[in-house]
Amino acid sequence: MRPAPCAFQPKEETVSCYLRHMKELLAEAGIEVTADNRKQIDRAFHDLAGVKYKDCPATWRKLKQELAGDAAGRRRFVQRLKKAVRDQEE
Repeated sequence: MRPAPCAFQPKEETVSCYLRHMKELLAEAGIEVTADNRKQIDRAFHDLAGVKYKDCPATWRKLKQELAGDAAGRRRFVQRLKKAVRDQEE
């Protein structure tokens, strides 16, 4: 499944629409997406995927591959996501 192209946001910031597919994962991590932190979360996902920022399709492909594994792998990813988002806030 392929996400729609990146959406145009206020202040002309492009943010990945694949975030809508990550709602459950973000909820598991206790992360609420807001207008203020959306870009930071997007950057954290790019970092976790090892993909250059703003290459949304490649990030989405990598994330889907990584999350297709077992439950333990998903839990590890959630922990890495929490840390990556915290690091983006600093």
